[in-house]
Amino acid sequence: MESKNTNGELIEGKKVSIILPALNEEETIGEVIDEIPKEDMEKKGYRVEIMVVDNGSSDRTKLIARRKGVIVVTESKRGKACAVKKGFETTDGNFIFILDADYTYPATYIPQMLELLEEKYDVVIGSRLKGEIEKGSMSRLNIVGNYLLALMASILYRTKISDLCTGYWGLKRKVIENMKIDDAGFELEVNMFTEIAKKDYRIGEIPIHYRRRASPSKLNSLRDGFKIGWELLRRRFC
Repeated sequence: MESKNTNGELIEGKKVSIILPALNEEETIGEVIDEIPKEDMEKKGYRVEIMVVDNGSSDRTKLIARRKGVIVVTESKRGKACAVKKGFETTDGNFIFILDADYTYPATYIPQMLELLEEKYDVVIGSRLKGEIEKGSMSRLNIVGNYLLALMASILYRTKISDLCTGYWGLKRKVIENMKIDDAGFELEVNMFTEIAKKDYRIGEIPIHYRRRASPSKLNSLRDGFKIGWELLRRRFC
């Protein structure tokens, strides 16, 4: 798909694809799209593609995304892993970003993450636990659990990561081409991390500001924490 800059001129540079997996995010999807610094990246010579992968929304998520002029892809099989896998299969970007559609992760960090991908790393994450967590966005139990899961992952796979469950990832194309994504629901991040660690890809991190979610979370912190821990062990020893 051809991209144009603000003057209507075709851009021939590397392609940046931003994938937004979404399920009933009508309250925030427009804000997330608007916040993506597309023009800034285009001025630097990148072609920019924004893709919403709708995971069976019953609200106006798809309608709002289409009105914003972005690509909308539908994945009927439920689960974030399914939506992201669909996005990977659909895009041909040189650099691929995954960003939750609930407006908790500021899209303004994408150029900084892109710079690190260009210079040094194969994967770059936006780390909530190294940055600033807005009051009310995560419970104390959730914060402690995330620290423990990141520590567990770092020890088991001998690959340092400070925020395993972040919803903010930037990856080079070669990484997704060599990554097997299972339909594993909220274990997607574990799936991605273990694939990345086993293949010795270099992971960089930037601290981010994590915002409070406007609508109720779809996660059950305790249940999903145990599932993530088990998945880390299963993938390491099975």
